[in-house]
Amino acid sequence: MENIDILKEKIIKLKNEKQAVIVAHTYQPREVQEIADLVGDSFQLSKFCATDSRKLIVFCGVHFMAESAKILSPEKKVLLPEISAGCPMADMANGKDLIAMKEKYPEAKVVCYINSTAEVKAVSDICCTSSNAVAIVKSLKAKQVIFVPDQNLGAYVSKFVPETEFILWNGYCRVHHQLDSQDVFNRKQEHPEAVVVMHPECRAETLEFADFVGSTKAIIDYVLNSDEEEFIIATETGVIDRINMLDPSKKLYLANERLLCRNMKKTNLEKVLLSLEKEQYEIDLDTEIMDKARGCLERMLEAVK
Repeated sequence: MENIDILKEKIIKLKNEKQAVIVAHTYQPREVQEIADLVGDSFQLSKFCATDSRKLIVFCGVHFMAESAKILSPEKKVLLPEISAGCPMADMANGKDLIAMKEKYPEAKVVCYINSTAEVKAVSDICCTSSNAVAIVKSLKAKQVIFVPDQNLGAYVSKFVPETEFILWNGYCRVHHQLDSQDVFNRKQEHPEAVVVMHPECRAETLEFADFVGSTKAIIDYVLNSDEEEFIIATETGVIDRINMLDPSKKLYLANERLLCRNMKKTNLEKVLLSLEKEQYEIDLDTEIMDKARGCLERMLEAVK
């Protein structure tokens, strides 16, 4: 393996030569975050790519994220450095099964989490992120909502919209779902002064132990803006890398050592460089699916203006 600094120099040089933009999700390895033009959550990155003038996008994340970038920038070439980097939760739902559920509940509106495939977005009424999900569901004024694919986020959102019946898909994030209240209790015993911050993809019984619940970005902003010094981080370990990069003075403890997304960690500097050199692996979507999925995303943007 080449020296990390040399790899970074090669990537930046080639990126500039090809007039490419590199974006990285917060869960990516730290060295990948360090060469990105922007680090953030999936939809934030896709919106950034759509407004950026550069026509070549290298998306350091997982498959559904690169799909979202392509949906919002159909005229651009979108590359995913590691083609096998998927999202098990997104793969827990598909268009065929969702259509069947819609037929079972014909009056229900379908809200799909951004962590879903283009195929699922194409047959959903509106998309949401973990930060705007409550506002999105409220905007529908619906008696029934099919929430797909994350049952945990759906259950969390339902508490804020009691007037709506939630039909929850049987899906979940494997990383957040395995965290339990005992993990948080044990860490709190070790660090009694630490503030517990948690992602709403965690299970309801675990969320009860949180001092703050929010999206990846919300968690980072909360920690950075807090006067507190110690935090138990109950989300993917990449968040700790990001906070350390922005404010190394904070004392951060991972809620358990299993909070690691292996798909997110598949990307490395060598793969980013190879992706730029060979312009691989390009995201290619069916035009009809892409157009319908774009409508789902655009309705979200319209609802939370």
